Amino acid sequence: MLGSDDKSEKDRGGIRLSSLASFIGSVPQAARNSTNSWRAPPSSTSNATTRRPGLDTLPAAQPDSLGTSCSQASPLTITHSIFYARFFPKEGPHIVAQSPPGCITQTDSGGARASAAARQPLVDFDVLQEYIIPRQAFCNRYVTVNTPDGKYTILGHPVVIADAKYRRNEFIFNFGLIVEADVDHTPYERVVRRLATTFNEMERQDEYLSRGESRGQDDARRPIASLLEIIKEDLNNYGECMIPVDDANTINMKLFPHHPDPPVVQGWHVPVAKTKFADIVDATWDLTLQKVIARIDGVSDVRRIAYEAGVSLALAKTGLRHLLYYDTILLLDMFFFASCYAPRPGIHDFIRNVDGMVDECAGYVSHGRARVANYHLIKLMTNFSQGKSIKEWIYASNDNGFEVLAHVDVRRFVQFGVIKGCLYRIHKYVISKQYLAAIATGQSRPVPGGDSLQKYTDGDHHFDQIITEQNLTDGEIMDKLKTLPVPKGDLTVMYR
Repeated sequence: MLGSDDKSEKDRGGIRLSSLASFIGSVPQAARNSTNSWRAPPSSTSNATTRRPGLDTLPAAQPDSLGTSCSQASPLTITHSIFYARFFPKEGPHIVAQSPPGCITQTDSGGARASAAARQPLVDFDVLQEYIIPRQAFCNRYVTVNTPDGKYTILGHPVVIADAKYRRNEFIFNFGLIVEADVDHTPYERVVRRLATTFNEMERQDEYLSRGESRGQDDARRPIASLLEIIKEDLNNYGECMIPVDDANTINMKLFPHHPDPPVVQGWHVPVAKTKFADIVDATWDLTLQKVIARIDGVSDVRRIAYEAGVSLALAKTGLRHLLYYDTILLLDMFFFASCYAPRPGIHDFIRNVDGMVDECAGYVSHGRARVANYHLIKLMTNFSQGKSIKEWIYASNDNGFEVLAHVDVRRFVQFGVIKGCLYRIHKYVISKQYLAAIATGQSRPVPGGDSLQKYTDGDHHFDQIITEQNLTDGEIMDKLKTLPVPKGDLTVMYR
């Protein structure tokens, strides 16, 4: 029945805890902080809707979508240049090898270098040499510097080796990359550090760098210029490289996209898959994670998933944060016909059918064989407004001659609007002026046996949280609020 929330099942069996020890070790630190205790979930988080096949085919989210998701990994940019610089006691800082030739300092020798002499260098070495081979205070640490025009960034890790066998008792060198300045440099920091560490060890072993220019033709090692060329090409083409230098040393590096820490997963969130897990999950995956993934259907909230999967709520949240970290799921609000949604600026793109958005929506939400006309979908999307519940929205459409439930999967339609940034959820809160005053004066204290709803009346806890944590329907919450021992007119229900 429209607008009716099913009664919660409060008496449940016990749950079986599964170990995530091996899994948690690979999760970012921010994803390990879930300490909430488990509570039995409501029996239904989506009233009056049933699960349909094809939920793993999710519409692509817009950048401004309100669905909670981990931001996508920073795309790997092209490495424009890689170089090897060192400090010479007489000449000072000098570029020994660079790829491509002429990208930093022009060369005037014959062959291929002659053709590169006409190439305009990416950076002015004379201006930036004190940052490429800096003073010792900046050596043995990761250093970045932008070009004066702000177009490129030089990433380096200058190394100084103190030893009496060198002239001036020290050997200073730097392997660096040149990338665009307006991209995320985090994935390249590990590469630059690895280059510095590898060649530092090779220099300490047998003076690979300091004696490089004097090695004979029969030396089995690759020349540095050749190594730099291979490293740059492999990183740009494959994102990794494994290059044997000699019988004892190999350069192994891999670019890893930078993922921001995932958002906090709450018990009332509804995870929705952005990829087909059936195609990638295998028996080697963590058992708890497999159980959680099997329950992701775009309908069930996190607490229900944890209960039905037979795992603790904390472990379920940890697993879902792991999936958020790799941008394989997003989090939406629970769906109720009593919920309110309102348009966002992204609805203008929907009206104009930018990138075929309306056509995509029709394929995602239409019932049966009949495709809903774009006109009806646009009219339905623009009819959402503050203060109008989904139930009222359906009745209004029916009064206008269009039977929504006969042609459109309402839950998927709302879900599509949120993911595409056309709609946002208006949450329902309750505020007690008396309770807020008690908090402000420091007199708020939990009373043993007191009303369990009082702590939710500070305006910071929406009804979705109360529903999942207290196993109550929206109507039951309103009934219990009426019995709170507060003065008449003290409670205010707010939508925002």
